Amino acid sequence: QVQLVESGGGLVQAGGSLRLSCAASRRTFNTYDTGWFRQAPGKEREFVAAISWSGSRTYYADSVKGRFTISRDNAKNTVYLQMNSLKPEDTALYYCAADFARSLSDYEGNYDYWGQGTQVTVSS
Repeated sequence: QVQLVESGGGLVQAGGSLRLSCAASRRTFNTYDTGWFRQAPGKEREFVAAISWSGSRTYYADSVKGRFTISRDNAKNTVYLQMNSLKPEDTALYYCAADFARSLSDYEGNYDYWGQGTQVTVSS
């Protein structure tokens, strides 16, 4: 079992930046691909970005490409999501998730472990 804890959310003005962190309870997290998803009020959860276990490959949703950067520090059992040029439509609860099968997927059904989420609110 891997426990994931997200942090770094908050309230920011449009055009601003935030960095989210996803800290894992076990070192085995370093062998999992990891993804970020988000869910806005009244909407379904959607894929944001994913990173391979080694950090060598990344994958982004078109809506965040060029603005968000996913990275990881396996020495710290942590994955990050740097969010720049934030827009009001980025407002959502952001979740990180770990994929044991290493599919680097945008499909949430491929992810085995999920955090509780951190709220990001972007004001206009």
